[in-house]
Amino acid sequence: MMSEVSFNKPFIIGSELENIRSAVEHFHLSGDGVFTAKCHRWLEENFKIKKALLTHSCTAALEMSAILCEVKAGDEVIVPAYTFVSTVNAFVLRGAKPVFVDIRPDTLNLDESLIENAITSATKVIVPVHYAGIGCEMDAIMNIAGKYGLMVVEDAAQGVKAFYKDRALGSIGQLGCYSFHETKNFISGEGGALAVNDADMLARAEIIREKGTNRSQFFRGEVDKYTWVDIGSSYLPSELIAAFLYAQLENSGRITEKRMAIWNYYNERLAGLEDKGLLKRPFVPEYCQHNGHMFYIIVENAAVREKLLAHLKMKNIQAIFHYVPLHTSPMAKKLGINVSLPVTDDMAERIVRLPCFFELTLAEQDRVVDEIENFFAL
Repeated sequence: MMSEVSFNKPFIIGSELENIRSAVEHFHLSGDGVFTAKCHRWLEENFKIKKALLTHSCTAALEMSAILCEVKAGDEVIVPAYTFVSTVNAFVLRGAKPVFVDIRPDTLNLDESLIENAITSATKVIVPVHYAGIGCEMDAIMNIAGKYGLMVVEDAAQGVKAFYKDRALGSIGQLGCYSFHETKNFISGEGGALAVNDADMLARAEIIREKGTNRSQFFRGEVDKYTWVDIGSSYLPSELIAAFLYAQLENSGRITEKRMAIWNYYNERLAGLEDKGLLKRPFVPEYCQHNGHMFYIIVENAAVREKLLAHLKMKNIQAIFHYVPLHTSPMAKKLGINVSLPVTDDMAERIVRLPCFFELTLAEQDRVVDEIENFFAL
């Protein structure tokens, strides 16, 4: 049997291990050390963010966002059902009700044309999710939010170093949330960051991240002692996480170049099958600069997907589907959610995600595409 083509593999590209050693030798491992500061500065300068705050996960960044938006019981949050559970959990934990809106069939992003009809007097926040690092229609979303006085929290977990009309994803709404999980472009095992783009939220974001204390102000000499001043939790990552991440950020150009090469090769080789009507490739609007995070195909129906996945598995190739739509989940039923999302249901049944990671070789890609071609030739 041929060697396995994995779906994902974590990788080291630069000084990750040296940075970790340096952090240990400087006797500061608990967070907000030298490497955390370097990561903050890199994110702020490269994405034009007012303030970046590393967190231990994108989930933590989303939870901080819900607190900063002062979400409370009875509030409603507009969000796609085709997303990871953290996107919704962060707001449900504050007592909010998710209002699921369908996605577009081209980008699989939140359908901006459906948002306004979902707004009620209880709506507090819109949460666009930038699927596969391809930007949602942020101009339209921000205009709707402005019209109704709503907050916008970007779930840019997959969108680090991707852009919408030359603006970094995560830098457009009041808040943006990033992931550095090992399945993402730039990794630290676990890890995330909160982008604070509203100046009025800067001070409180620091406090929430520091367990509801003004500890950061104390260390800057702005107060003579620190104490409990707000709600919060322990959202800081270890300095070891930041040390590993900073090496990845330093090499973000190389990483993005390689991922885009992988994405473009899939795109070119699979064009023929799309021309024959056998599958659809990802759609990227011309004003979106994506980051090569994910390459997927959309096949005709669920039965074809099941057979294709079984064929690839038999050939020792790891390909997968993606989210089970949240509006169909047991938890949605507990919350009394009953909504029809035909595009979400359709796309979720037909998507196939292909192996896509930094060290994926051309030969491995050829194996993947060859077997997809072989499947459709059967």
